[in-house]
Amino acid sequence: MTKSISVLGSTGSIGTQTLDVARMHGIRVTALTANHNVELIEKQAREFEPKMVAVLDMGAAAQLKIALSDTPVEVFCGEEGILRAAAEENCDTVVNSIVGVAGLLPTLAAIKAHKNIALANKETLVAGGSIVMKAVKDEGVKLYPVDSEHSAIFQCLQGCPENSLSKIILTASGGSFFGKTRKELSNVSVKQALKHPNWSMGAKITIDSATMMNKGLEIIEASWLFDCKDEDIDVLIHRESIIHSMIQLKDNAVIAQLGVPDMRIPIQYALTYPERLPSPTPQLDLTELSSLTFYKPDYDTFSCLSVCRDALRRGGLYPTVANAANEVAVDMFLKEKIKFLDIGDIVGNAVAEFSDNRKDITLADILNTDSETRKRVKEKY
Repeated sequence: MTKSISVLGSTGSIGTQTLDVARMHGIRVTALTANHNVELIEKQAREFEPKMVAVLDMGAAAQLKIALSDTPVEVFCGEEGILRAAAEENCDTVVNSIVGVAGLLPTLAAIKAHKNIALANKETLVAGGSIVMKAVKDEGVKLYPVDSEHSAIFQCLQGCPENSLSKIILTASGGSFFGKTRKELSNVSVKQALKHPNWSMGAKITIDSATMMNKGLEIIEASWLFDCKDEDIDVLIHRESIIHSMIQLKDNAVIAQLGVPDMRIPIQYALTYPERLPSPTPQLDLTELSSLTFYKPDYDTFSCLSVCRDALRRGGLYPTVANAANEVAVDMFLKEKIKFLDIGDIVGNAVAEFSDNRKDITLADILNTDSETRKRVKEKY
């Protein structure tokens, strides 16, 4: 079980819920990071007394340094500060809940510093799966999934014989627009897209859920975590978000992990594995549920799913392109510069226009491709 953690992205949804778990189980917090939320990270620093905090925004870091001047907490800034927190010498596990591909370098820094990883940043494996999984193996550290779906698969696999897995079944809530047609989605607002039926999450992942891009990214993430191919991963729409994912074994037995839609369950399992401890989450009462429903996803309306499957099959740098294009497109949608359906079109066009068949990719390849893709998308749209 984890004794001490560094929390990257501590002021976000996953970060604050991680601190709920740490508070309940007395897990020491040695480092915290944020983008610019000075008020909240100051409050967290005063409660948990980490050795250091880091804020990406330099102005916010200067404010925080003044605010914490009466404490022994060291304050760092910029990307260098985030990487320092990822490699903080007194922690044994790094919880990476940074949003987007910005989480890749901190993950690698933590692995290099021989820290176990509790990964809530799926883009790390989408863009850099090959180098991250190699680094995990080379450095002999553990990588535990925090995404509810991948945690569910990890839990279902406990006790299963090696090579008994036949299929992974990822469940999806369907997001804000389940059952809608492209015509009905042509003029939806940002406010409508941010209204998720079950989960309380940050803006970016909520939009990804609405476009189903989140599930596409999870398909790619699952392929790296569980060493499986695209054709071995199914997706089911499950509106109730009670079954968090399932596995099908070679004898056609299906095992599911159930629970209330609360991220503190997978967060805690990543931090306390293999222990099962009391949780701050409410118990699941199956008698309160009238039914559990399942539907096939609409790959035509929610084209991001198809694009991600295509990127996974192509391999190499194609998932990096899909992720980078999506991050830019989501940002533009949130700023009301494009329409909702434009997100899927932008991601699809970026992957279709990319041409690079190399399979042995480096970190420099990934970072360059990410940067170039962002530049092209911004110039084109």
